[in-house]
Amino acid sequence: MLLNGGHTGDGVRPSERRKGIATEMINLALKECKIIGIDKVLLVCDKDNIGSAKSIQKNGGILENEVTVDGVVEQRYWIAIE
Repeated sequence: MLLNGGHTGDGVRPSERRKGIATEMINLALKECKIIGIDKVLLVCDKDNIGSAKSIQKNGGILENEVTVDGVVEQRYWIAIE
């Protein structure tokens, strides 16, 4: 997981995008992570997926770095859970 991938993921069908659904899904996942004792969460998205990056950032995601996995550049964001 620390080399690629993350703690959780989300997906929103195209007709429902840009409505804040992914942002809320991440928020709810973070609440569950807190319940089970995770205090720092890793989320990743493809560099060209601007919508996912914005949803992660709105939930406090801080870009750590970018890695290339199977030819695709992934951005790795950490969110500290308070």
